[in-house]
Amino acid sequence: MEVAKTHLIQIQWEGSFKLIDLPTLKNEETDYGIYQIYGKHPIYGSDVLLYIGKADCQTLGKRISQENWIDTNDSNNTKIYIGKLHGPTIPSEEIWSKEIDLAERLLIYVHKPAYNSKSISSLPDTELQSVHILNWGHHRDLLPELSGLRWTSKLYPLEYETYRWE
Repeated sequence: MEVAKTHLIQIQWEGSFKLIDLPTLKNEETDYGIYQIYGKHPIYGSDVLLYIGKADCQTLGKRISQENWIDTNDSNNTKIYIGKLHGPTIPSEEIWSKEIDLAERLLIYVHKPAYNSKSISSLPDTELQSVHILNWGHHRDLLPELSGLRWTSKLYPLEYETYRWE
């Protein structure tokens, strides 16, 4: 079996921020990335991962504000973590946008936040097979490292013999 070249996406996480901090978040023209929302869920409890989203072609502060988290129960205790892609070079806008999309999809699929139910059920399997994410900084409850090779069908059905210990 041939293994494709790894597509490494590194995310530097900052936080936590409160909803009232959104206007003060950097709102530079290129303030794009991924974000996590933590708060109260009626089944899973308090201070749990509720949602993973992306801000692409609009700033993180603007995108998060559009989702009306202020209207949720216990919004004073909602926590936000923002993640920005980083690496040795600045990619083109097209590549940057694609990496934000791939990172969001794999993060949602692996962590299954309660309010991302639509995105959990479908995974662009072939697109994510070579994606490898490294989460740095304050990534909170996200795994520090995720591999599309592990979470997609690339290795299944297993094409290896099962070894038995005797």
